[in-house]
Formats: sequence, structure tokens, C-alpha cells
Amino acid sequence: MSQASGADMEGAQFACLNPRGAEAHRKILVMKQAPVLQIRTATSEDADAILSCLASAFAAYRNEYTPQGFADTVLSQSALQRRMKEMQLFVGVWEGDVVGTIGCQISGKEGHLRGMAVVPDRQGKGVAVALLRAVENHLRDHHCELITLDTTLPLKRATRFYEKHGFVPSGRISDFFGMPLYEFVKALKDYS
Repeated sequence: MSQASGADMEGAQFACLNPRGAEAHRKILVMKQAPVLQIRTATSEDADAILSCLASAFAAYRNEYTPQGFADTVLSQSALQRRMKEMQLFVGVWEGDVVGTIGCQISGKEGHLRGMAVVPDRQGKGVAVALLRAVENHLRDHHCELITLDTTLPLKRATRFYEKHGFVPSGRISDFFGMPLYEFVKALKDYS
């Protein structure tokens, strides 16, 4: 049996009768179950939560994007429905709420990532890592050998995250509604 730290326990006082009939108090330690992050395939029922996640994750960058670039990033309901038909989307769920999302599309031996987002209050808490692992495993299962993604200059923190997880700039720069869009690539290793 593993020991729990004080941060994992909550004390509670209960009264009980001892054999002599006098009331005695004892402390019962109750284990608090830590919340669990679940990564799963997105469903159409997740649409509103995905849109909310994208909007909150990118809100701080709105003024650094062109209006068209921002709209293509946070998506409309119809754009999300198209994406759900064309790509495999995943969500991170924490205590019943969608707190992160990512999508991928497969073309031959290449997987392309799109729409990675984590709500601000869950950023830096492992959600993005778990989403990236899930999508990499999905791409591995589909025999992909390379992963690509595109990012913009305002997303410096995201760029550092991708670089930390093995992505490197490909040197390819394209236009994203009047903004430079930088491609990053990563060779996908087979761990079987």
C-alpha cells in the first residue's frame, strides 16, 4: 500500500462509542482522489467545448493575428464540423470539462497536426504533453513516419513546446491570411 502525502488527505472527525459507553473521538483519514486527465477521440457532442477551448486559448493573441487568421484558428461551428470530418480530433478532459484539443490528418506516411489548444488555467500542467503523445501514438498506429505542423510568430510558447518535444523548423514559410506561417517537422520513431 502506498503512502499518501498530507496534501492528498483530508481529516475528518467522527464520534463513536467506546466499550465503556463514553464517547471517544478518532480521526479518520480520507483519501482524496486526484483528478485524472483523460485523452479521448472527440465526438460531435464536444463541438461547443472545443470551440470554447480554442477561443480561450487563443484570446490573448487576437490582436497579433489578422482577422482572417484568427477566425481560421478559433473556428466557426461549420468550420469545426468540416474539420471533424476531415481530421481525427482528440480532446483532453479534466473533471468532466474539455480543457484541450488537437487534430491530425494523415496523408501517406505523413501526419499533420492542427489546432492544438489548452485552456489558460490548465496550461503548463501536462495537458499539451498528453495530447501530443496521444496524437503521436495515433499516427504511429497508422504507420506515419513524419509529423508536420505550422505555427505563427505570436505563439512563442507553443514554438518552444514543439521544439522541446523534437520538432525542428523545416525552413518552409507560407502565407497564413497575411501572416508568416512556419512549418516544423519531426521524424516519428516506431516504438514497437
